[in-house]
Amino acid sequence: MLPIVVAGGLCIALSFVFGIEAFKVEGSLAAALMEIGGGAAFKLMIPILSGFIAYSIADRPGLTPGLVGGMLAMNLEAGFLGGIVSGFLAGYIALVIRDHVNLPKNFEGLKPVLVIPLLSTLAVGLLMIYVVGGPVKMIMDGLTAFLQGMGTTNAVILGLILGGMMAVDMGGPVNKAAYTFAVGLLTSDSFMPMAAVMAAGMTPPLGIAIATLVGGNRFTQAEREAGKAAGVLGLSFITEGAIPFAAKDPLRVIPAAVLGSAAAGALSMYFSVGLRAPHGGVFVLAIPNAVTHLAWYALAIAVGTLLTTVALLILKPSLQEPKPARVAGVTAK
Repeated sequence: MLPIVVAGGLCIALSFVFGIEAFKVEGSLAAALMEIGGGAAFKLMIPILSGFIAYSIADRPGLTPGLVGGMLAMNLEAGFLGGIVSGFLAGYIALVIRDHVNLPKNFEGLKPVLVIPLLSTLAVGLLMIYVVGGPVKMIMDGLTAFLQGMGTTNAVILGLILGGMMAVDMGGPVNKAAYTFAVGLLTSDSFMPMAAVMAAGMTPPLGIAIATLVGGNRFTQAEREAGKAAGVLGLSFITEGAIPFAAKDPLRVIPAAVLGSAAAGALSMYFSVGLRAPHGGVFVLAIPNAVTHLAWYALAIAVGTLLTTVALLILKPSLQEPKPARVAGVTAK
């Protein structure tokens, strides 16, 4: 899903270069970019999400019902939550049919091309239309209304939570859950969570990179070299740049990263920053109209980065200098 989201989101962001509403002019380049990103790529997002959830559960038999269930979730306005639900339904229904529906040996060849796709797609489709779609749409509508009408306190709390999630496992399931939540809300014109998530995802590798530069003997030479790469990845909104450091010293690195990310996410929400692109790091900041309150957004990222740096410098002890080996019978002069 990520390549589709990134490509589509950046096409949408590029359309704003010509003005925030320039895409409304028929035949213009801005309109074409919006059609590519919003009219095509983003419409594939929920079906692809659902399809690959089902694929991860049932392998190839889950793909067809997953894609169809995701398309129904989009048509029923059940949003990304509907896509997640349809993906799990499709995966497990296809798995049950594959493993427990037996055909005569002569007809076994029909199972993967006819029986599983037909039965699983019918089951998922009917469940989405008559059981799941309505309630999930109500949840999405309520969530959207809450996000659009929340006060400053609730916004800051949400930013804290999303920011912390981005740094807990730095690219793992918790990180991806926060990112998927924010990306899914872009289709509902809720842009603030996306800004909070990107700011929070940038600060762990950026904070670590600065710490390796100024931390002296708290880091090995290899770590100082790796810190340079982490800085580039952080600027590009690739949180995974912090993983080697977290894997080596999780009890110090992860709390420092969570502190900075939570602060960045909270400040981004406090300043009501909106981000219309789902990826790009600092490079998307150069696109006019892609980010609201740009100066405050830069401040939120800077504060989160510095908090991670300071926390690391406090938590990490100085490395012990290796002592020269002593040779028996030889006295140093």
